[in-house]
Amino acid sequence: MVLLTEGRLGTFSSKTATSLIRYKGEAVVAVLDAAHAGKPLQDILEIGDGIPIVASIEETLPMQPTELVLAVATVGGFIPDEWRVLICTAIENGMDIVNGMHVFLNDDTEIRALAELKRVQLHDLRRPPVDIEMASYRSHELTNTRVLTVGADSSIGKMVAALEITDAARKAGWDADFVATGQIGMMIAGTGIAVDAVVADFISGATEQMVMERSHRELLIVEGQGTIVHPLYSGVSLGLLHGAAPQALVLCHQPGREFMRNAPVRIPSYADLIHLHEMISRPLFDTEVIAISLNCAGMTVDDAHNIVDEVHRETGLPVTDCVKFGCDPIIEALEPFRK
Repeated sequence: MVLLTEGRLGTFSSKTATSLIRYKGEAVVAVLDAAHAGKPLQDILEIGDGIPIVASIEETLPMQPTELVLAVATVGGFIPDEWRVLICTAIENGMDIVNGMHVFLNDDTEIRALAELKRVQLHDLRRPPVDIEMASYRSHELTNTRVLTVGADSSIGKMVAALEITDAARKAGWDADFVATGQIGMMIAGTGIAVDAVVADFISGATEQMVMERSHRELLIVEGQGTIVHPLYSGVSLGLLHGAAPQALVLCHQPGREFMRNAPVRIPSYADLIHLHEMISRPLFDTEVIAISLNCAGMTVDDAHNIVDEVHRETGLPVTDCVKFGCDPIIEALEPFRK
């Protein structure tokens, strides 16, 4: 893969690239970002040592790439106009395009014609399946354990927490599976539905469908999206909550973030977020926030330890940063749910 981040490379501004480097790094040959070309990737993302940052498609060709991944998630899911030349150049050189945006490349007459001429694939990951039905309120009847990662904001670590918890649970002996509900999770897992591209009435149905298909698994970790208190993303967050009907929630937050991304809204307290998620679920099913996963990216280990301890004292819940310190406190909190 070549990861296209042109002008947007950063831990939060290019979270698609960051996640693919973290979980699929062996398949990444380069990051395409002229603004940072030649710089050490690890200095920017804290990961990715040895992966070069280049300024052009042509520089990647000796590496024999097979895919160009549009590796950012823009507000509204648009493809920047200046990226068209880069996309077409990649197609001209025989590369498939992996697109996680809301704008579909297969609907672009010029790009689709070029792809057909060069016999390459355009993968529009956010195009929803055609067979999604409305929810039938069945997932709450399942006897397995379902965990949903919920957030204080968007782009705060819900997917990473879900992936890390899934891996830790498997190592602890659970028959666990990760349920991808966004385009980045789909790139990593190879399955899933980007629920933010599903018609609103069918979001909970799409989630329920994925959960029911995996009902034989002992533990399902469902990737959260947005937050129920964000004015832009609350609809998809609530649809996920109702469709998955989780018995347990893991609240994700980034210490120091006071206002929501893309909205002038102050993030509520831990206590308020816990109360809101538990109360909004109660008319349909019982659930509880069992732990907190912090995103301490950019912090020293000592500072991260201090904030973990501080949040534990404030909430009384198990707290960790799954990347820096592992998921053991969360796995221990799940033990009472084990059949």
